[in-house]
Parts: sequence; structure tokens; C-alpha cells
Amino acid sequence: MSSEKIDVRYVAKLARLALTDDEVARFGAQLGDLLEHVNALAKLDVSQVDATAQVVESRNVERDDIVRPSLDRETVLNEAPQRQGGFFRVPRIIAE
Repeated sequence: MSSEKIDVRYVAKLARLALTDDEVARFGAQLGDLLEHVNALAKLDVSQVDATAQVVESRNVERDDIVRPSLDRETVLNEAPQRQGGFFRVPRIIAE
């Protein structure tokens, strides 16, 4: 797939990026280069390579869930800059 088939402006809009005309041209060329590498990888014979989900073994590290004494809820909420009922009030970070 060539970069001409991908609408760079549309992808930027989905990512909520405002791009200049120069950036659209530059990123379109970079995307074309990237797709060339992907196509080269797609041509490799991997029939003899075992399927793997992880190259390096991973495992969860867990600890026992032990109830311990903690701060009183009201004490903590009284120290908060803002609160709403029994919760911390924080600024909205995602606009509608």
C-alpha cells in the first residue's frame, strides 16, 4: 500500500493533530517509506519460525493482598484541594 492511498490529513484528524501542508507532505513521504519496510518484511519466508506471543518470557509478579491500617477517609478528603461529596474533585482532562 502506497502513501498515496492513505489520506494523511484524515489520519491526522483522527489523531487530533493539526498539520501544516509541509508536515502533510513530509509525513506522507515517511509513511511511504515505512510501508515499503512493512512490504519487505511481508515477503520474508517465516514458515520455519515458531509462533510466539512473547519473545521474552513474561509473568505476573504478585504479592499477598494483606489488609493494613491506612489513613482515615475524612482526614484525607479534608486535605484535598477540592472535594465533591466523598470523592476528590479533579480538573477535566478530556474535553467533549
